[in-house]
Amino acid sequence: MASNLSWELYRTFLAVLTERSLSGAARALGITQPTAGRHVAALEAAFGQTLFTRSQSGLLPTEAALALRGYACALQSTAAALERAAASHGTGLAGVVRVSASDVIGVEVLPSVIAELRRAHPELVVELVPTDRIQDVLQREVDIAVRMAEPSQGALIARRIGEVELGMYARADYVEEHGEPATLADLARHALIGFDQVTPFLREAGKAFPIWKREAFALRTDSTLAQLALIRAGCGIGICQNGIAQRDSLVRLLPDAVALKLQTWVVMHEDLRGSPRCTATFDALVRGLQAYIAGDHAGSDRRRR
Repeated sequence: MASNLSWELYRTFLAVLTERSLSGAARALGITQPTAGRHVAALEAAFGQTLFTRSQSGLLPTEAALALRGYACALQSTAAALERAAASHGTGLAGVVRVSASDVIGVEVLPSVIAELRRAHPELVVELVPTDRIQDVLQREVDIAVRMAEPSQGALIARRIGEVELGMYARADYVEEHGEPATLADLARHALIGFDQVTPFLREAGKAFPIWKREAFALRTDSTLAQLALIRAGCGIGICQNGIAQRDSLVRLLPDAVALKLQTWVVMHEDLRGSPRCTATFDALVRGLQAYIAGDHAGSDRRRR
């Protein structure tokens, strides 16, 4: 097997996996279809394995291709991290920083934090990745991640921010029309907004809140952003972060019965400790999220009084 295969071959391999065709991969990468075909053929010859088979729906990956996917993705992440580091070389605080966070935090909370960061450092380029999939900081999929659980990996700089509290909310006009539930049992007569597919996290969380199950939901979506949009539209009752709900003047329901808390952390690979662009971004995220959580707690105190 050749030991000096070009990264370009693996890049094309990943594009074919995603696009399921040579033509689609070629368009995605800005190369010609024959070039994409030569790249795949070169990999197959080097490995002595067929990587794709033709079908009516396109090119299907073989078991060999699926076994290679994770390693190729790791190469892609490393190559992207190398490019970010190279683009940031030089004096001053500038360059590219890649940040991931959950969909809701990434869309609803971080934009204002990033705006303030770039006002202070206008030469920073921030790549924001809103996703509920955990991005691997050790594999350098991202430089910095906001996580809603304590990190278990070593070789990370981790800063605990505090607890983001979630409650049950609805829009005021929904409550006016349908009434406010007095007990958890009353939720059975309301339109509930929740998930479609059960995940291990949801299964574990559901142990403390058994009524919150798929069969009870009138509106189902696995997108936390879509759930938030449905609550805002007055479609029914759903789970929302307290800080966002206060901002939107949503009505909290059954606060004594439903109060979920998510530990929040900002994490970064320890190799980036000496990177000015990453440390400045890390510090800005910590400050912004601390302010967000502090505002949530202040709102909770006001409600209790």
